[in-house]
Amino acid sequence: MMTSISKMLVLGACLTFPALADVLPPEPYGAVPSERQLKWHQLETYAFVHFTTNTFTDKEWGFGDESPEVFNPTDFDADQIVRTLKAGGMKGLILTAKHHDGFCLWPSAYTEHSVKNSPYKDGEGDIVKEISDACRKHGLKFGVYLSPWDRNHKDYGRPEYIEYFRNQLTELLSNYGEVFEVWFDGANGGTGYYGGDRGERKIDRSTYYDWENTWQIVRELQPDAVIFSDVGPDVRWVGNEHGEAGLPCWATYRPESNQPGKNPAPGVVKYKQGFNGHKDGQWLPAEVDVSIRPGWFYHAHENAKVRSVENLLKLYYESVGRGASLNLNVPPDWRGQIPAMDAMILEAFQRSVSETFAVDLAQGAEVTASDSRGEGFGVGYLVDQDGATYWSTADGRKKNQVVMEFEEPIEFDLISMREYLPLGQRVHEWSISYENEQGDWVRFAQGQSIGARKVWRGQTMSVEKLRFDFNGPVAPALSEISIHRQKIYPVDVRYPELSLVDKTGWKVVAVSAESPDGPAAQGIDGNSATLWHTHLGDRESGVPQFVTIDLGDVTEIKGVNYLPRQDGSHSGVVTHYRVMLSEDGENWEEAAVGEFGNIAANPIMQNVMFGDPVRTRFIRFHALKVLEGEHVTAAEIGIVK
Repeated sequence: MMTSISKMLVLGACLTFPALADVLPPEPYGAVPSERQLKWHQLETYAFVHFTTNTFTDKEWGFGDESPEVFNPTDFDADQIVRTLKAGGMKGLILTAKHHDGFCLWPSAYTEHSVKNSPYKDGEGDIVKEISDACRKHGLKFGVYLSPWDRNHKDYGRPEYIEYFRNQLTELLSNYGEVFEVWFDGANGGTGYYGGDRGERKIDRSTYYDWENTWQIVRELQPDAVIFSDVGPDVRWVGNEHGEAGLPCWATYRPESNQPGKNPAPGVVKYKQGFNGHKDGQWLPAEVDVSIRPGWFYHAHENAKVRSVENLLKLYYESVGRGASLNLNVPPDWRGQIPAMDAMILEAFQRSVSETFAVDLAQGAEVTASDSRGEGFGVGYLVDQDGATYWSTADGRKKNQVVMEFEEPIEFDLISMREYLPLGQRVHEWSISYENEQGDWVRFAQGQSIGARKVWRGQTMSVEKLRFDFNGPVAPALSEISIHRQKIYPVDVRYPELSLVDKTGWKVVAVSAESPDGPAAQGIDGNSATLWHTHLGDRESGVPQFVTIDLGDVTEIKGVNYLPRQDGSHSGVVTHYRVMLSEDGENWEEAAVGEFGNIAANPIMQNVMFGDPVRTRFIRFHALKVLEGEHVTAAEIGIVK
């Protein structure tokens, strides 16, 4: 029996042939998806798996000088990881085969900085193979993330590195079976180890990787794989890492360079435009990437911060429910397994989604439409639960209505709509109304863009009659309207009590600079809405800057933390830091120096953990570099007990 996706591809490829009773289908409108994009749209939800040396060094971004010896999962279980993700409703898995630190999870022939020089299986292990084999065994698609930036490699920033990068891409796409997505990000260039030549290396992101020819390797070796990056060419970044697609979120997009005179490329694009896309762009749908935990890699101090079932459902409806895909990161722990709490929440999330959509209340409705194109395109195809069929109207009918009438009132709080994607995105405006007791239509939902899917989610309603209005530049082609009542299965999570830090008695005893409206005391007031900032009104203070905090008494601490400003601005956000400690305020020792990796895209609390607890009364926090500007900002500076 032909599957729905197979039928969709056949119909999409045969649009010029007559349908039943010689009624011709509508002509495609605007940009349309490729076959590989159509297959990708069917997945909707898949998983990211971040796992490398960072898991063992408690970092988000490694510097590149980490020894392969630190990578030593004690009980790695690829089957457990894949089974857990499948039970959580994931249709695929994208593995971080190499992150920015350059450590390779496979025994690459082109570097010694890989799993072959780690204690794992005495250097005979291959994490990429184990995960890809487990994906095939359990029926998940397999994808790879290969970081373009490599902070370990001696030639990064030079032409020789591109050959190395392409050789590794070729290895991954040649030796591990079918790949459904190849993932590239825009984090490129900066400080690193670089084979011992520590320092900063800058590149021209628009030209350095020669992306057109690099992407061609994917096309040749994995022709069915979609390529993800800030600019596609198949799937775009939605522009944030907090789990939300825009309203609307068009499947079409025009990448625009953020640097005059340069072509758009990963890292060289007005990425915030990916949130909504463009009505007149190329077919370049959005992927929403977000983590089940605050960070992308496993950190024990985040065990009490795993997203709830309710929060995961919110992410689902604000990504998949807005026409994008959800790429949910679920990081393994030091053992090399998904933690039990994460697994429980994932399974409850999947149960909530599957049981919500298992019952379609529209199946009991009498469905009529203002117009129908003819046999083969009738309004009944909206409720036949077959994505390869669709309702359409006569050419030129740009405004259309569908009415659903029920024998008795139905209670619902969710409506799902889908367009038939091979014909393009044709509905530009939609609304939903119910008929009240007086026979008047009352609108309760409206918006722009349907595309792959649009899910309306609201308060429970009881109605006997619904009307759907669709407007667009051409006749619609809608494959589904379904109506549901949400099912939610929360997990009763009893986290261990956190050690809350009382800042009463703390005071700032020294500061290099502070603004009159941003005194350093606001960095320890417990209010994330206030800031210590060093912009001096008529001029910037410059960077670096520091603040010295007196805890009031000698205290044993495990680390310190920094909360960046929470207003969405990058101005003054610290990227590189030094932490000094003292028991008496006179004799100081350096406790930590480093960077807050990925703080631009994920501006959450940044924890700097020490190897062992230390006793201190005074903390001096040095801000060495910032994201934007020549001043420093901090919403909060605190300690981890």
